[in-house]
Amino acid sequence: MGWTGFGIFPTVHPMSKAAKASAATPPAADQPFEEALQKLEAIVEAMESQELPLETLLTRFEEGTRLAAVCQAKLAEAELKVKQLEQTPGGEFELKPVAVGAED
Repeated sequence: MGWTGFGIFPTVHPMSKAAKASAATPPAADQPFEEALQKLEAIVEAMESQELPLETLLTRFEEGTRLAAVCQAKLAEAELKVKQLEQTPGGEFELKPVAVGAED
């Protein structure tokens, strides 16, 4: 069995600019709601108004999906906090305990 040395090194494909940009972007979950929403709106606007290559469209769609999930999670968290607010006899609001998964 002869070994010629060919094929011992894996083929390396350079990362696209979009892949590099998304790899350098901090996790979306750490972003404030307003920032995530603003980025999501910009992605939607760019996708609707520009003719973009398929790879770029897919990358932006993936990023938009992650941002939408972050926005939904933050809205659900805020909704839970609002549901927990309870007015005291003195007219002030305080948080009351709410069972996890309880719906009104």
